[in-house]
Amino acid sequence: MATPEFEIRPALIKGDLSDAYLHWTKEILRLESMNPKVLMDFVAGKDGILCGVEEAKSLLTNVLPKQEASANIESDVQVWALADGDEISAGEPALRVIARYASFGLYETSITGMLSSASAWATAARECCEAAEGTTVIGYGARYTHPNVAQVIDYASVVGGCSSVSTILGSKHANRNPLGNMPHNLPLIFGDTVVAAQAFDKHMGLEMQRIVLVDTFRDEVEEALNVAQALRERLRGIRLGTPKERGGVTPMMVREIRDKLEKLNFGHVEIFVSGGLNPDQIRNFRKAGSPIGGYMVGSYISSADPNNFTADIREIEGRPVARKGRIPGRLDGPRLDRVI
Repeated sequence: MATPEFEIRPALIKGDLSDAYLHWTKEILRLESMNPKVLMDFVAGKDGILCGVEEAKSLLTNVLPKQEASANIESDVQVWALADGDEISAGEPALRVIARYASFGLYETSITGMLSSASAWATAARECCEAAEGTTVIGYGARYTHPNVAQVIDYASVVGGCSSVSTILGSKHANRNPLGNMPHNLPLIFGDTVVAAQAFDKHMGLEMQRIVLVDTFRDEVEEALNVAQALRERLRGIRLGTPKERGGVTPMMVREIRDKLEKLNFGHVEIFVSGGLNPDQIRNFRKAGSPIGGYMVGSYISSADPNNFTADIREIEGRPVARKGRIPGRLDGPRLDRVI
């Protein structure tokens, strides 16, 4: 995956999104003329898939002092890290920063937040992909979270294994083309699913996948066949998102649609399923042998519980330290690579 370009907002650089006590700490140390070189380890709270490192690197690149590295002199500034997508264990350091405290201490809140949230989203996406056993999983979490972080959820979803995601910026971060379908709004406004699908086909470029929702007006089987007959070879797939008020999408529904598409020589039309999916539901579809071409997963990814990363100073001017209850000194991190 190409390195994403995360936007580091001015408010983040100013520390407006940091805990206030970090501002107080920085000011007190300034007034006392104290700015020691420290080693801070950022540590995972539980096992999972790591994500957020690239965004943290973007922030640190913006705030850490620039200096030339020397083969003979150890740099005052060092950043060591695992990579986005790595499996990580509870208690393992994912990121290590060695620098003067004043240059980065203010950003502890933001960095732990980046790692905690993005790792949770990537881990949830991985759980869905493992349940799907090789079948495509598309990340649809953007609609269930604040737009300021939608692109990060999408990036984390791809890090976790999703083949594509729904938003334009998220897809750009993840180096993917956005994948979606004709939404319910279009047939509702046109008053007919087939007419709406034909308009979509008429006006959208061929790079846009023709995936049509078939649960707006009529029985899903009828809608699927009508759309297939209208678009024929141009139809990539149909999406089933039957709401829970009507019983949701079932393996029997998927099988019936697949069988009837095959009988009418529409074997190329894939069936995509959505609607509050989670790994258990995906496994149930797999166990039933449902011929599904892709699962669209949203809220399970976006609502994942954070992997609570913590940040601790472990060395001050090369001297091992720790707060009470923890062993002084840097943690064992043999997998860390220097990134700055």
